[in-house]
Amino acid sequence: MRRLTTLFPSEFLEEHAEELGVVEREGKLQVPVLVWALVFGFAAGESRTLAGFRRSYNSTADETISPGGFYQRLTPSLVEYLRDLVERGLDEVAVPDAVDADIDRFRDVMIADGTVLRLHEFLSDEFQARHEEQAGAKLHLLHNATDQTIEQIDVTDEKTHDSALFKTGSWLQGRLVLFDRAYFKYRRFALIDENAGYFVSRLKQNANPVITAELREWRGRAIPLEGKQIHDVVDDLSRKYIDVEVGAEFKRGQYEGTQSLDTKRFRVVGVRIADADDYHLYITNLPREEFLPADLATVYRCRWEVETLLRELKTQYELDEFDTSNPDVVKILLYAALLSLLVSRDLLDLVTEQADDEIVFPPERWAATFRSHAQLILHELGEFLGYSPPPLLERLIEDAQKIHQQRPILQETLATATQPRCKS
Repeated sequence: MRRLTTLFPSEFLEEHAEELGVVEREGKLQVPVLVWALVFGFAAGESRTLAGFRRSYNSTADETISPGGFYQRLTPSLVEYLRDLVERGLDEVAVPDAVDADIDRFRDVMIADGTVLRLHEFLSDEFQARHEEQAGAKLHLLHNATDQTIEQIDVTDEKTHDSALFKTGSWLQGRLVLFDRAYFKYRRFALIDENAGYFVSRLKQNANPVITAELREWRGRAIPLEGKQIHDVVDDLSRKYIDVEVGAEFKRGQYEGTQSLDTKRFRVVGVRIADADDYHLYITNLPREEFLPADLATVYRCRWEVETLLRELKTQYELDEFDTSNPDVVKILLYAALLSLLVSRDLLDLVTEQADDEIVFPPERWAATFRSHAQLILHELGEFLGYSPPPLLERLIEDAQKIHQQRPILQETLATATQPRCKS
């Protein structure tokens, strides 16, 4: 409980909520309870509805809140507030990693990735998707595998390209960035190189640069590659590795209304896939003297770290199953899920500190354990913070009663419809 309240102290939660207008001064809403109800209510599978979050709140707070009172709190200011909490958590919580590559020579290893979240079709104007009659949001992450933190989170509509969120600059100096194909752009790679940074990316299928030199000599009657395009020859090769230099032509950014063409030389490495007649092709500016092809493949596996995080959000917290047509509620639920992930990882760090050194905690197994104990943790946290919820029977009566007196419940409607009518 001390670990949780150190991460998000009640005084900070209350003061920041007042600053952003989430609550009125002397208002009845107990903000720390609201935050923790969202965190642990989202983690618990049976509570991932607005009604479930309200029940989590009412089971912890000193006074219950009505459905109308709860829903009217789901505002843009609450969205901004939860995003601020996520950013605070990102600065505080380490994300455990299992990187086994030699990455000490880099200032940091950065991993950029994103995932699409499918939304209610009524949100198609606010969250435009790639296909008509759909709505989709995209969650973008920039993960620092060296510091074990998430350095940047952005939420956009699905149409916003991943690469539009990645900005080049002097911050790249000495850093290695790992990309998937969604970020592939020769001009981006050139700017990283010119800012004294490093990159490794999968080579796109439709990228077919010309080979300018082979970086490894082959004995015997090896197929000469110089002057040929990489995808035109890769199917004819049987060697274990490909290691070549290529010339990539691209357009520079606009200057005084014009764009100039430029060419940059990069390294393309192919690593043959075991038990398959194919290669994984990577493009990079890492020197062969320090990174052999097998080393590059190992370094690129660091991307698994952020892919594991995204998979955990989708599988354990069902991040893309939002059955609401309210855009503010979508964002609130998204940030609640991210807060749940951060709190989960902070508690994993605590458990790891307390357990014997030889015990291993697989992240996804830990996530399932955290979810199964979420309501118990919320209950004990409420007691630790000194909240005294109303008696259980009183809460059961309030939650189970029909809200709108004039609206018949389904069973009443069916009973009335099936009753025999008297003949006059």
